Amino acid sequence: MTPPHRTRLTFHGPLSETRAEALVQRLTRHRPTTILDIGCGSGELMLRLLAAAPEATGTGIDLDTDDLARGRKAAADRGLASRARFVEESATGTSRGPADLVLCVGSSQALGDRLPEALGELRRLVTDRGRVLLGEGFWQRTPTPGELSRMWPDAAVTDHPDLATLIGRAIEAGFRPEWTETASLDEWEEFESGYLADTEAWLAEHPRHPQAEETRQRVDRHRARWLTYRGVLGLAYLTLVPTA
Repeated sequence: MTPPHRTRLTFHGPLSETRAEALVQRLTRHRPTTILDIGCGSGELMLRLLAAAPEATGTGIDLDTDDLARGRKAAADRGLASRARFVEESATGTSRGPADLVLCVGSSQALGDRLPEALGELRRLVTDRGRVLLGEGFWQRTPTPGELSRMWPDAAVTDHPDLATLIGRAIEAGFRPEWTETASLDEWEEFESGYLADTEAWLAEHPRHPQAEETRQRVDRHRARWLTYRGVLGLAYLTLVPTA
C-alpha cells in the first residue's frame, strides 16, 4: 500500500471551477483549431477547451508518465481521444507549434530558465492571431529573508517579479494583455488543502505504516512552505494576444 497523492485535485494549481469556466468561454471565443498545452499534467483544462471547441485538436506535453496516463484515460472517458494527444517529452525547443491557443500554466520553467526566454518561446509557439494563457507566479509583496528561508530550497526574491513587471515582460516579448486576473486566497487554499488532503487522511489512518514517517515529514514540509508563502506568492492568469 502506498500513500494516495493528489486524488482530490481537479486542477494542478489554484484554479476554481468558476474561473475555469470563464477561461474556457474566453479562450474558445476566437475558435482555435489547434491547442498546445505546455506542462499539461493530466490536461484537465485542455480537455475542457476541446469539449467547448469541437473543431479543435490538442496536444499536451509533459514528463510525468502518471499524469499523462490520467489525461489519456480522461480523454477516452469523455469521447475526446481522437482529438487529444498526450506526449511524454521535454518542451524545451519544442517543434509542436505554432498553435492557435497555447496553455502554459505554472510551467514556464519548461521553456527556459528565465521568464523572458520562456515568453519568447511562447511568442514563437502561438499563431499570429492566436492566444496564450500564461499562469505565472508573482510576488504580491516582497518576501522577507525569514519567509524566503522557509519556502522552497534556495528561494530568492529574484524567483518572481511583481505583477506589473510580469505584465511588462509579456509586452516586451511581443504580447498585449487581453485579460489579467489573479488566483484568490480561496483558490490557493482549496488547491493546497486538496494537494495534501488524501495523504493527510491516510496518515491519520495508518500512523504506524512503514512509509508513515517519511510521508509525514514530506507533507509537514510542504504545509510549512505553503503557509509561509500564503498571501505572499500570487499566481496570475494572463490571456495574451500576440502583436503583429
